[in-house]
Amino acid sequence: MKPLVVLLMGSPADTEHANKIVDALKQFTVDVAMHVGSAHRTPLHALEILQRYDTQDRAKVFITIAGRSNALSGFADPQVSAPVIACPPPGPEVDLWSSLRMPPGVAPAVVLEPVNAALYAAKILGLSDSAVAEQVRKFQATQRDRVMQADQEMQK
Repeated sequence: MKPLVVLLMGSPADTEHANKIVDALKQFTVDVAMHVGSAHRTPLHALEILQRYDTQDRAKVFITIAGRSNALSGFADPQVSAPVIACPPPGPEVDLWSSLRMPPGVAPAVVLEPVNAALYAAKILGLSDSAVAEQVRKFQATQRDRVMQADQEMQK
């Protein structure tokens, strides 16, 4: 079974941001599941989603996408044994402190750029899956090559 990234959005308004993460994950050969579940409005539903995936015997990472107070990442992290990455959508109403200030024992990572959230999830999954690790290395090599090509073009 391929490793899994579970994207949990706080509302359907987060879909565009989630799709950027999904697009970036495609190059890492992982399975992706997308769900909507609010820590505020549907906590039992969100908890059921988290528990369903947490009990699966496969490598996984959860990415939470919620704006405003972003209670979703702090709600999700202590409910699962797999890593949680908070990737709140950009906007003036987003309270980044709500993603960063967590009580002891609640430790979601915070990554603001969707592509970087996908990369971080792939790096975590690559620790137990050599195919994913190789895809991460290829991605990083491509990034380095782009910079080197840009520098060569600049020198002409």
